[in-house]
Formats: sequence, C-alpha cells, structure tokens
Amino acid sequence: MARIVYAGSPDFAVPALRALLQTSHDVVAVITQPDKPAGRGRRLTASPVKLAAVDSGLRVLQPEKLSESLVQARLKALTADLMVVAAYGQLLPPEVLCIPRFGCVNLHASLLPRWRGASPIQSAILAGDGETGVSLMQMERGLDTGPVYATVSTHIADDDTGGSLHDRLAQLGARLLTENLDALLAQAIAAQPQPADGVCHAPRISKADGVIDWHKPAAAIDRQIRAFNPWPVAQTLLHGEPLRCLMSSLAPSGVADKPDNVLPGAVSGLSNDALRVQTGAGELLLHSVQLPGRKAVSGRQFANARELRGLVLGA
Repeated sequence: MARIVYAGSPDFAVPALRALLQTSHDVVAVITQPDKPAGRGRRLTASPVKLAAVDSGLRVLQPEKLSESLVQARLKALTADLMVVAAYGQLLPPEVLCIPRFGCVNLHASLLPRWRGASPIQSAILAGDGETGVSLMQMERGLDTGPVYATVSTHIADDDTGGSLHDRLAQLGARLLTENLDALLAQAIAAQPQPADGVCHAPRISKADGVIDWHKPAAAIDRQIRAFNPWPVAQTLLHGEPLRCLMSSLAPSGVADKPDNVLPGAVSGLSNDALRVQTGAGELLLHSVQLPGRKAVSGRQFANARELRGLVLGA
C-alpha cells in the first residue's frame, strides 16, 4: 500500500480523487487552493476538491505557495511515495517534485504534446480537433513537458461544449489513473518522452476571449460558443447590452459566402427554435441566449419578445 498525496482544485480533479479512495492505497493528504471569494457576496468558498476531501475525512492543506520552506517541510513529513496532481492551479517547484519517493504524476486533459497549458479542453474545441483525451505523465520542471505513462482518448462531437467535454475527460482521467497506478508504483511501466512534433500550447482564457466577431466564419463562431460554455461564455452586444450565447450549431446552408447586402451579425429569422444569424461565411443557429439578469431562453422565446427585422448583433 502506497502513501499518496493528492493535489487538485476544480471539479475536474474530483472524480480522480474519489477513484483513488477506492484503491488499496492511502491518501495521506490533499493539497488544494486556498478558499477564494466567489459570488455576488464575495464569500470565501472552498474548492470542489476541498469539499470532497473534507467529506471523506481527509487531511487538507491549502498553502498560498508551495515554494515556502515550511510548506515543503510539511510535505516531507508526510513521507509520501507519490503525489498525484490534477488541475491543481500552481506550478510545482523543483524542490516539491522530488519530495515523494516516485515523484509527482499529473493528469492533463489533452493528448500530449498537443495543448500543453492552462486551457486544453477549450483549445481542442476551438481548433476543431476531432479527438482529445487525458495523459498521465511524470512531472518535471517544464509546463506539461514530462514523459507520458498512458493516455486515453475520446471523440469530440459537433455538439460538445467545454462543459460536456470537461465532464467526460474528468471521468476518463479517473479511470486512466486507477488502471495504471499499481503498475506505475511497481515500476512495471515506463514513461515515454513526448515527441518533438505536434507541440502546441493552450493559453489561459479570459472573459475578453468570449467576445464574438461576427465577421468570422460560422464554423469558428460555433466552436467559440461551444468551447466557452460554461465559462467564460461567448457574448455579443444587443443594442449596447451584452447578450450571452450559450449554444449554437451550423445552419443547413453550411459555410456559403456572405451575401454582399447582409451585415455580419444580422438576424435573418428563425429556424425551428433557433435564431438564424449571418456571419462572415455562412449562417449560424443560436439555440440558447441569455440577457443580463434573465434566465436562458431559446431563440424562439427571445424572438417572441422583440422585432427581429433589422436586428444586428454586435452593435
């Protein structure tokens, strides 16, 4: 039975922690981000991993920085055999990487070396990738550069959102970890260096990335809307007010060129329950939208409350 420290913070990391607790190994501590203000009241809120750890009676550590010597001393005192990391939210300094007997392994939500970095799930959808997955890798100083023990892949569907793909990858990552953990600890599998070809990076996403440019092709805007659901949520302007665009698809007309007399962002009418919006190339169907302080509604519900003739989004 190995002594394992688990490090993670958001929802993505919860299934792997729960799966780890079903193994024969001992989770001696959980490291997660400090409680942070959230919501309109800015109340201190625990991370999903902390909530799961407390619910399971685990010891929780919430250091501001892992570079502090006192924090590293506490980690050494745990005499861990392995640290498992999943979306923890901080880079692990070299001094921490070498504390556990077998070092630190990471569950990264991409098929490395593609999409190293902070936003691999959204980046895969934005790029129009046909598949993605989770990599179980040995951690080293570089950002997601370490050798890989095992991967699992999944198809990216045309209606996948950042949320649906996130949830699927979280479950696949949990299974990947438990299926390979014993062999990893027994040194029965060897991590393989990442290939030099195919390296690309997934930068951290901000709310500004969600602003829709209707001059772009319909396919690109559709991927943007789906990738940024549930965060930061793609949005446009409606008479100067933000309109959140939650779900979309390509219109049956495909990616035909924009008619010369139609502005990008012009709403041409309804297709079943969706708004038809002209883009730089082709029409986009907006299935679900939301105004500030209102609940999300279908395109048809949105149209029932206003005149669509002459309506142009983005202005």
